[in-house]
Amino acid sequence: MARIGVINISDGRDYVHGGIAEFILTGEDKLVRKLEAAGHEVVRARQPVSANTIATSVAREVEAAGVDLTVLHYCVWAFPHFTMLAAGQLTSPLLLLANIDPVQPGMVGMLAAGGALDQVGRAHTRLWGDPEDDALIGAIGVRATAAHAVKALRGQTFGRIGGRPMGMNTATANTDQWQRLFGVDVEEIDQWEIVRRAEMADQAEKTKARRWLEQHANVHYDGRKLTPELLERQVGSYLAMRELIDEWHLDFTGIKGQPELTQYFATMDIAEAFLNDPYDWNGPKEPHVCATEADMDGALTMQIMKHITGTPVLFADVRHYHGDRDIWDLCNSGQHATWYAARSDDPAENLAKVHLYPEVFFFPAGGASVQHVAAPGQMTLARLTRNDGRYRLQLMLGEFENYDDATTEELMKMSTPEWPHAFARLDAPAEVFLSRFGANHIHAVPGDRRAELRAVCELLDVTLDEFTRG
Repeated sequence: MARIGVINISDGRDYVHGGIAEFILTGEDKLVRKLEAAGHEVVRARQPVSANTIATSVAREVEAAGVDLTVLHYCVWAFPHFTMLAAGQLTSPLLLLANIDPVQPGMVGMLAAGGALDQVGRAHTRLWGDPEDDALIGAIGVRATAAHAVKALRGQTFGRIGGRPMGMNTATANTDQWQRLFGVDVEEIDQWEIVRRAEMADQAEKTKARRWLEQHANVHYDGRKLTPELLERQVGSYLAMRELIDEWHLDFTGIKGQPELTQYFATMDIAEAFLNDPYDWNGPKEPHVCATEADMDGALTMQIMKHITGTPVLFADVRHYHGDRDIWDLCNSGQHATWYAARSDDPAENLAKVHLYPEVFFFPAGGASVQHVAAPGQMTLARLTRNDGRYRLQLMLGEFENYDDATTEELMKMSTPEWPHAFARLDAPAEVFLSRFGANHIHAVPGDRRAELRAVCELLDVTLDEFTRG
């Protein structure tokens, strides 16, 4: 959840403020209680703002607390210049919140303050209502969660392992633009580091991981493209990535993989799947966003979505459209986190639905493909793409579906049955999607998180390109 600053703005006349201070604090108490009950951390200003000196001092204190969003709260008529002075000390996004009490004109105070901010071009959001209204608290939470996601990006480092994969321009971004828009640095690392470190990785750890996979997942050795030795090489690649992440302090990553590693070493499916998972053979861990094909815009989209939800983020190719069913097969090698097989915090429950198959002819070096069918449920699907150099977020709602075994088998065989699949019904007509969508990769998280992603677009000044059947 987010860290939210709350500053109450009051009247600048001593005799007026003295008569309304208790009313202001009662309203603040209600607001703070509800925000904390919703899971947010709240930083309260030490007193309501009733003088210019207080406006600057309490705002500096809230700013120093590193809040994601600051709520300027108007329970009463408030001198507008107090808002301007406070805003001058705050770098976080601003949300102006007015009560709806008919006696105290908090709404008037918000409008006066908001108009003054408009005059100087300071962006802000306005909300109004009863602080004990769950819908209002939810709306504040949406804005705060989006602000947290945007703030969390700044100062982060993306580790790009290898270069542009197979001529994919949509997977390669401008590092200067990333610094300017998102505050993200890019560390370039050669793929040889995976090979070198995988070979040096602890043998006992590789064996432990292989046995864990054999115990919990369904491993289909064929003695050629998938052997215990190849599976341990893939585990070594995962261990190499964990080492690089720790050594270079990488916040999210992408591995080129194709064609060099997949042709001469091993596929990165195990590494990519388990980096994105919230666990491995050593227990629970924080999911780490790792994009296949070193997809920079894909990884950035996933990192934003992870900051919003806290869950693993699905990465897939838009592989095939089944027109007779109006469903899409979202499928990409072994990239899908195994968590999506059952969406369970128990890895054994997920891995019982996971098959490790010998890789297909695209990848002659062999290794295991991490195959499963994503569990059903409502999903938010999105991707950052670029149109004439400007970023846009292409966004839509969807539903993952499951079918009987015979139907699932039939659908998988139409593409690549050895790879993971998510069968999705999108809230977008096929002709609209195929005409407008700006990449072959797409990303998804459970539930309807469109409101937070819309707010992210506002905060980043990124164009929102939303798809709906309407």
